[in-house]
Amino acid sequence: MADVVMPRLSDSMEEGTVLKWLKAVGDEVAVGDELVEIETDKANMVYEAPDAGVLTEIIAEEGATLPIGEVIATVGAAGDVQEKPDSQNGGAAGAVSEADTKK
Repeated sequence: MADVVMPRLSDSMEEGTVLKWLKAVGDEVAVGDELVEIETDKANMVYEAPDAGVLTEIIAEEGATLPIGEVIATVGAAGDVQEKPDSQNGGAAGAVSEADTKK
């Protein structure tokens, strides 16, 4: 797996805010694919994927402000996908949905 870190998108930038993820966990990404929109001290910019693979985990949620170099996501193989359980019921909602679709 490869870490995706908050990039330095301008010379004066010390931190950035994740505005919008353009890929979702489980999506395939190629080097250069638009991955995330980041607000810097000067402008909003799109950051491109530095590595190819599958977006396995989003660590920095939309609205999070992090310093340069902080891990914001990971890219790896499809089997490495880290699904976050539903915070309200520990992930049971996904199981109910699957059961409902099989009726």
